[in-house]
Amino acid sequence: MTAVAVSYTVDGPADAPVVVLSNSLGATRAMWDRQVPALAERFRVVTYDTRGHGESPVPPGPYSLDDLADDLVAILDEVGAERAHLAGLSLGGMTGMRLAAREPQRVHRLALLCTSALLGPRQNWLDRAATARTEGTGVLAPTVVSRWVTPGYAADHPDVLAGLRDMVAGIDGEGYASCCEAIADMDLRADLPTIAAPTLVVSGAEDPATPPEHQQAIVEGIPGARLVTVSPGAHLANIEQPLQVTGALLAHFDAAGDTR
Repeated sequence: MTAVAVSYTVDGPADAPVVVLSNSLGATRAMWDRQVPALAERFRVVTYDTRGHGESPVPPGPYSLDDLADDLVAILDEVGAERAHLAGLSLGGMTGMRLAAREPQRVHRLALLCTSALLGPRQNWLDRAATARTEGTGVLAPTVVSRWVTPGYAADHPDVLAGLRDMVAGIDGEGYASCCEAIADMDLRADLPTIAAPTLVVSGAEDPATPPEHQQAIVEGIPGARLVTVSPGAHLANIEQPLQVTGALLAHFDAAGDTR
């Protein structure tokens, strides 16, 4: 499948180094709203909707992780970035790992948040895809969002929770399902030792979707990778702990020494 022209937004100085933020399954680029302002003070920040999500096209599935990586390369080409810093959460992190292994010259520094190199069982993802296609994402939204934030955060922020449920429910069923199929067929364990980009791994201590042992496996697989754990924090740790996660991203990307 050829690359899809996905919808993206650019913030920050036109002459600054590029940072791309890649979203989770079931989320739009709005999930990064808490990170963009601080990052955009020093970087040219690109947020985008993964194919099948938000304002991006919904080509017929199934999709592969390489398809998603192709879409990301097309964005880099369009914004004129020979290489970029990349942060991805969950599905976005999987896309980032694949691209960093496949085309290392395109990824400067890598940040992997609440993600996994192998996220089975495969049948669970195929079952979820079938539900999304037949019943829509609205029926999945309450369960999905309950894993995105801790119960305490959910109780204290009912408005945020409602917005997240609406976000998931607004995702096209075919697009969501096709991305589930990409996760079902994913195994990036052999890619990890080949990733040369300096890598930060962020783990949510209370993440039920990609538990901390998944991030530990990534840290052990990528040479020189560094782990930061936030708590309380579930799957969308960047929303629950915005200051800590944004600070970790800034420090990691600043360390490249190419900030504006």
